Amino acid sequence: MPEQTTNRPKTPLLDQINRPADLKSLSDSQLAQVANELRSETISAVSTTGGHLGAGLGVVELTVALHAVFDTPRDKLVWDVSHQCYPHKILTERRDRIRSLRMKDGLSGFTKRSESPYDPFGAAHSSTSISAALGFSVARDLGGVVPEGLGDGIAVIGDGSMSAGMAFEAMNNAGHLGKRLFVILNDNEMSIAPPVGALSSYLSRLYAEEPFQELKAAAKGAVSLLPEPFREGAKRAKDMLKGMTVGGTLFESLGFSYIGPIDGHDLSQLLPVLRTVKTRATGPVLIHVLTKKGKGYAPAEAARDKGHATAKFDVVTGVQKKTPSNAPSYTGVFGDELVKLAAKDDKICAVTAAMPDGTGLNLFAERYPSRCFDVGIAEQHGVTFSAALAAGGMKPFCAMYSTFLQRGYDQVVHDVAIQRLPVRFAIDRAGLVGADGATHAGSFDIGFMTNLPSMVVMAAADEAELVHMVATAAAHNDGPIAFRYPRGEGEGVEMPDEPQVLEIGKGRMIQSGSRVALLSFGTRLGEVRKAAEALSAKGITPTIADARFAKPLDREMILDLAANHEALITIEEGAVGGFGSHVSQLLADEGVFDRGLKYRSMVLPDIFIDQASPADMYKVAGMDAAQIEAKVLDVLGVATIGEKRA
Repeated sequence: MPEQTTNRPKTPLLDQINRPADLKSLSDSQLAQVANELRSETISAVSTTGGHLGAGLGVVELTVALHAVFDTPRDKLVWDVSHQCYPHKILTERRDRIRSLRMKDGLSGFTKRSESPYDPFGAAHSSTSISAALGFSVARDLGGVVPEGLGDGIAVIGDGSMSAGMAFEAMNNAGHLGKRLFVILNDNEMSIAPPVGALSSYLSRLYAEEPFQELKAAAKGAVSLLPEPFREGAKRAKDMLKGMTVGGTLFESLGFSYIGPIDGHDLSQLLPVLRTVKTRATGPVLIHVLTKKGKGYAPAEAARDKGHATAKFDVVTGVQKKTPSNAPSYTGVFGDELVKLAAKDDKICAVTAAMPDGTGLNLFAERYPSRCFDVGIAEQHGVTFSAALAAGGMKPFCAMYSTFLQRGYDQVVHDVAIQRLPVRFAIDRAGLVGADGATHAGSFDIGFMTNLPSMVVMAAADEAELVHMVATAAAHNDGPIAFRYPRGEGEGVEMPDEPQVLEIGKGRMIQSGSRVALLSFGTRLGEVRKAAEALSAKGITPTIADARFAKPLDREMILDLAANHEALITIEEGAVGGFGSHVSQLLADEGVFDRGLKYRSMVLPDIFIDQASPADMYKVAGMDAAQIEAKVLDVLGVATIGEKRA
């Protein structure tokens, strides 16, 4: 496309780099030039695609240094979360496709094994990298065989991700095994939201005096690894850090040699340290690198989130090119409604896991800071913390993305459901989410929540319904309750003046018809209505109902629909085993199938769907209006015109 070739930065040296091995012939000063050009190319690419900008800009020099020193893809470079991997993709034979990032049939916005051998381990959720790098290291020592070979395991993990328990589980195991392994702690004081918790304070204390600016390395316990010119600096750092009672002691107690902190934007520090540890390390080493998210691009550096996730933008000004919205976002509706309810009820509080903005709780945090808790990247803790808040007489709303809630599922079962504690789960990013792809698609929460005794599960068909469901959850004190809603803007419906507390387990009729009933759960209702309009032109008027609840089901409404129609079709934005499965169980238990009802359940297919627009993804899933219409015609035995001709 012509617009993609205009205003491209000049990158004469980067143009000569086709793969990481090409970096090895360059001088250190040339590597610094590559880094500068790589930063410009990353900014240019993301300006045309949108995506995660700040994280990648923060690791440009680190990316160049790692690829220049280590031997990828033989050495396994594992990026934690991997939203910072755009510069890595440019250097690893994918520059020609970098402007297809996060698009249909384009490059993933995260590392992905099926995309490149330079992505040895896929990611998108946090705190998995150390476990993966350790697994590669052990596989190497056990004689594992992969096409690219098995060299060193290298994990690059941010300070926000390091706060999660899984990172420490991996560190503890790695220290115990004593395998040669490199962990790069990319400390930018910024995960998505500013990091919270004691670990962040610990890391901040490590360099409160900013010793890295005058020292090339601080290596308490790891001085012997360093070349001669470094040792004097290391000794000075060691003396300084002794007085701070920190200085890597936490990591060393886990069995790691600790080096740092060093300036992650200074190749004259990064390159010698990486070359030294590559040559001399025998066990696990942690290198503490200080970076700045959004580094080198003023609009990102100035942004509160340092350019975490952006729409397409103007490179010169940084102004994002967002399409004007005709309706409020579901996330915004949830956040606004919760603030209104909290004004009337001082027992309402909110819990999120490092996503206050993403879950719409930023306004709540500003208005009621003492009742809003960002627990960091710690979903397990967040769920159990919410359970005890409920046990203590509070009304906690645990707001997490569907796919992130997966990380706390044992706690949902063990700490919430079994104890029937009234935790309110606000499940954002339900269904297919678009550019973030399969790793962020909320496909499974209907199934894993409805399977739990005592759990109430709702799905909003539109933004007005979401208002009612937030109020319903606030009023529900008899056990846990969950409501799900998608990413993006609503349907543009009229918003209620006052929220209505819904009767638990009661759906609503949308339109009466005959022959076939369409029972929708969630926001596919809009597509169901479009399908019904098309069907009416063919002389078929379906009945439409909005289930509202997947648990408990509206038995009376469902059995009535089954009794008065030839066919019943359920539609949901979730995998098999969810709403439709519960409906079919009810129908089977009641003997409805014995009387000849034609039943179909439209669910997400048994595949992981790659990134595209949500509309394209639902088309792949077979769940848009045209496909709902075709399903109705098929179940009623009405052939389409094309089929008749065939």
